[in-house]
Amino acid sequence: MPISEEARIKKNLSKLKPLSAEKLKQLQEIELHAIAKFSGQLDELESALGFLRMGFQFGWKPMAIIHSKKTFRKYEQILDINARELFPADTPNSERSIGYALAIKLSKFWKVVSGEEPIDDKRTLSP
Repeated sequence: MPISEEARIKKNLSKLKPLSAEKLKQLQEIELHAIAKFSGQLDELESALGFLRMGFQFGWKPMAIIHSKKTFRKYEQILDINARELFPADTPNSERSIGYALAIKLSKFWKVVSGEEPIDDKRTLSP
């Protein structure tokens, strides 16, 4: 039986972890520094800032699957971070990433990241 939209959202909210005051301060410092030092196409900064926010809620492993290695490194450079040190590897929300869930199920995480093992809809978030 399908789950109601309200129940689905409530379930997804329960998987999200509010950031501590310390993490929020760190996030703001990273954002402000990135904005202050950035020059280039504004959409790249915008995407990097989204990467930063999403990384805390989904983990670096799902982010590595949905972004190419080049884009992943570009965002790290724009933000002046090491995503593998800053973000958790995965979170309770990670399983919503279709690409990550399939990579884990198939035990082929690094093959999916490298593109050696293609996954359709790897950038899709399940409801």
